[in-house]
Amino acid sequence: MVYTAGAYFAYSLSISLGINPILSFFLASIFSAILGIAIDRIVYLPLRKSNSPGLVFLIASFGIFIFIQNLLQLLYGAQILTLRTGPVVEGYQIFSAVITPIQILILSVSLILLVVLWIIVDKAKMGKAIRAVADDPVGASISGIYPENVILYSFGIGSAIAGMAGILISLETNIEPTMGMNAILKGIIASIIGGIGSIPGALLGGFFLGIIENLGIWKIQAGWKDTIAFAVLIIFLLLRPEGILGKKNNRERL
Repeated sequence: MVYTAGAYFAYSLSISLGINPILSFFLASIFSAILGIAIDRIVYLPLRKSNSPGLVFLIASFGIFIFIQNLLQLLYGAQILTLRTGPVVEGYQIFSAVITPIQILILSVSLILLVVLWIIVDKAKMGKAIRAVADDPVGASISGIYPENVILYSFGIGSAIAGMAGILISLETNIEPTMGMNAILKGIIASIIGGIGSIPGALLGGFFLGIIENLGIWKIQAGWKDTIAFAVLIIFLLLRPEGILGKKNNRERL
């Protein structure tokens, strides 16, 4: 939901208000972070205080997604928008594939964000606190880490990156209220394939899924792309549920 809202906010800044696209990128990412934090404080915090089961959080997340989707339709209508301006620039042909400058930009920024996120999670003090709370919230609180503050920072960082992703994809495709659902599904599938909780695994899972999908539609119709993704997910769940870089739990080892 933050993914879609970030794209629409960037559109409002760059197209409607005439703000520089680069500046709108950073402002929209800040807006996405604020929106993510607000969602956590308003929706998820009361659920955590009431010790709600995980299924309730899942249902609540889809409820928020539908609410924001309909709110965007109310504000912008159902028309398809775009951040692309100016003439279409021809891409570079590599073998039989054509790669556009926008796609190269998306890949480059994504790799930079990956490195920055990895440094934050693996090296920074906040990243260590995030991993501690994710592994054992009670143990982390005993050692002096306040889990709610860590969750707040996590929502802010994750939402900012999600907003950036929505803006980058909007440079390549159109903007519409339902654009976030496909990103959510593919993100979940890529995380499972790569290994839940592993940043390099998520990257590897995303590349693996993208390559398999596009190789698949090389020989069959493009409408089967989502079918290929879910087929790969089922295969991994059956043969390697922990993912490519995931670790087996103790029960599986026994």
